[in-house]
Amino acid sequence: MESTLAVKQATEFKKGIQSGISIAIGYMPIALTFGLIAKTTGLSLGETVMMSLLVFAGAAQYISLSLLAQGIGIFEIVLTTFIVNIRHFLMSASLNEKADEDSIPARMAYSFGITDETFSVAATREGTVNAGYMFGLNLTAYSSWVIFSGLGFLIGTGLPQTLQESMSVALYAMFVGLLVPSMKKNAKVVFLAVLAACFNSIFTLTELMSTGWAIVLATLLSAILVEIVETVKLGRRADADE
Repeated sequence: MESTLAVKQATEFKKGIQSGISIAIGYMPIALTFGLIAKTTGLSLGETVMMSLLVFAGAAQYISLSLLAQGIGIFEIVLTTFIVNIRHFLMSASLNEKADEDSIPARMAYSFGITDETFSVAATREGTVNAGYMFGLNLTAYSSWVIFSGLGFLIGTGLPQTLQESMSVALYAMFVGLLVPSMKKNAKVVFLAVLAACFNSIFTLTELMSTGWAIVLATLLSAILVEIVETVKLGRRADADE
């Protein structure tokens, strides 16, 4: 029985690796850019690789670099990235409904590697997913992210100092590149972005609080207000249907 289970897990592990190759390829340019910007932000090679090893969250890592460049405190950075990544609770809960009855330690281990991309691949796969498949999928994506983060840093080391300093602009270009496609697809994202920008500007210009707390509160307030408006709209539609 145990040998049959081991063979099944090994087979699923290989399938997971195959499914993760496209994600790994997609991570290459983003991880390289992260490594380049991490170098210009002032991180060491060890710190850059360690962040990718321990955090493994593209948007959160880019935001962290931006906050570090502004001299924001650790607590504000942790809280901001927590808010940004809170969607992972929902993704994990959703994937749990599709997962086989693996042991809790196994689920805890592979849940670390869940990203937007690995979740999408696992969630759209026919049938269930098990620990073998998830480990293969996540390990492939994870290895690509970590390795190319380090390579990006090393490439940045070889660039002229002037070009290294100008790479900080790429950080904002990356945020714009992430935001604009979402804004085109969903008006809700437009309102969220505008509200967050307005709140952050008010908090910063009036010097009511530090830059770090301004970002945290602007993010929270805009998200809460948009969700309240969305809930009210849904309630009105339900009343109209009745």
